[in-house]
Amino acid sequence: MQNYDAFSDDYYVNMTLNTEMDLPQTRESVLHFFEQMRKQYPTLRNFYNRDRGEFVLEEDKDQGNYRWVSVESRRVCSGQVNPTSINDVMRQHLLVLDQAPYALSISPIDCESLNIMYGFDFTYRGNHNELLVEALGMTPAFERIVDIPGATVICNEPSIQFALDAECRTQCRLSVETRTTAYHVRTGDYPEEQISVYLTARRYGSLETGESFESAMRRLAEVCEELVDNYVVDHVLRPLQQAIAIK
Repeated sequence: MQNYDAFSDDYYVNMTLNTEMDLPQTRESVLHFFEQMRKQYPTLRNFYNRDRGEFVLEEDKDQGNYRWVSVESRRVCSGQVNPTSINDVMRQHLLVLDQAPYALSISPIDCESLNIMYGFDFTYRGNHNELLVEALGMTPAFERIVDIPGATVICNEPSIQFALDAECRTQCRLSVETRTTAYHVRTGDYPEEQISVYLTARRYGSLETGESFESAMRRLAEVCEELVDNYVVDHVLRPLQQAIAIK
C-alpha cells in the first residue's frame, strides 16, 4: 500500500456508509459520536451544522492536509485530504465504522451501501475536455467527430462502471469530472480549475451474518488499492500529469 501524493496535486480517500433508515439527530447521539472521534484525533475541533442537516467535525485546513467526519440523515462519512499515509486514513475509517453502530444505532441490516472513494485532483487552466482527449484518448467510434472543422469539445467526462460478482452487489466506478463550460470556450477565458478523477468501490445491501462493517470496508479498500496501483496510476493519472506538464 503506497501514498499517491506524487500522482496529482491533491488526493483524498473517503468512506461513506449509507443507511436505509434515518439516523438519530439528537444532540446526545451526534455529539457522543463526535466526542469518540475527538478522543482519538484531538485536532478534530471545527464543528458545524450545514443548512441541510449535515453535522461536520473537521481539522483546520490551513496546512492542505486534514481529516473530517460527517453525519447526515441517512449516511455517515469519513475522509482525509492529502493523508500522510493510506494506512492512517484507513485507521480513521475503521474507527468511524467501529463507533457508528453504538453511537448512532446502526445495524448491519440497515446498510443500504458502503463505499470507498479515491479522488485525485489536477489544477489546470485551459480546456479540460480537450486536455482529456489528448491525455487519455477517446472511444474509437467518436474519434472522427473531433476532426470536424470548427468543432470544439465542450463536454468529455469518460466513466465506466462494472460489477465484481454475479449478483452485482459489489460495483466499481472510474470517472473523470471536468469544470470547463461552454461559456469558458466561447469567451476563451479559462479559470484555474480542477480536473477530478474518482475511483469508487461500493458494496450494496445488508451485511451477511457474521460480517462486520470493518471487514466489508477492508475488502473494498483492497479492491480500490489493486485498481489504482495496477490501472489508474499508469493509464489515467500519469498521462494527465504529462499532458498538463507540456502545456
